[in-house]
Amino acid sequence: MNYSCLIVDDEQLARKLLEEYVAKIPMLDLRGMCKNPLEAMDILKEERIDILFLDIQMPGLTGVEFLKTLRDKPAVIFTTAYSEYALEGYQLDVIDYLVKPFPFERFVQAVNKATDSIELKRKADASLIDDDKYVLLHADHKIYKVHLDEIEYIEGLKEYVSYYTKQQRIIVLQSLKSIEESLPSELFIRVHRSYIVPIKKIRTLDGNQVQIGEKLIPIGRSYKDDVLKRVFNE
Repeated sequence: MNYSCLIVDDEQLARKLLEEYVAKIPMLDLRGMCKNPLEAMDILKEERIDILFLDIQMPGLTGVEFLKTLRDKPAVIFTTAYSEYALEGYQLDVIDYLVKPFPFERFVQAVNKATDSIELKRKADASLIDDDKYVLLHADHKIYKVHLDEIEYIEGLKEYVSYYTKQQRIIVLQSLKSIEESLPSELFIRVHRSYIVPIKKIRTLDGNQVQIGEKLIPIGRSYKDDVLKRVFNE
């Protein structure tokens, strides 16, 4: 199992050290490094991030202030030179609190706590999944009941999203990111900034495309490693 992560720290040396630590742990997939929370917002809007390594004292918007703005929080590990924010951090449900400078061993401990927490949540979500699981889609002044196993793929179109089944196409006003976070990760995978597909319906990998039925769907560069590992076990 791989875990996508994001580093947010205004100090270049701190970002570099975290990057080196992340590179030593094969299950971590670094999706970006940001100098400030505003840069991080753009990535969080587009990608599903499992673990967020977040500095606290940053100009403009502190890590604590930034965390309070997030509705759907990743597993957060504070990385800071200031120990006095520890209590507030735990009140915000952060996974761990690393005080700089911290050794690699301590970093690994924090990552293990984060992945354990993520897996517990995934197992809890999976226990609610059965063959009768469905989504309710509001479109065309109607409510459509679509079973998860009916979905062929989901395509993002700016403010709108299209759900494709063998029988129909349903266009709803949603963001692809919110759909990605609501669908069970054991059943669906995002393969491109514009596409989410059911894992069990992927038949072939052809270069930078996967095939769902007769449809060839592109794989985004930043998603390919995750697709290879989760779908094709490579």
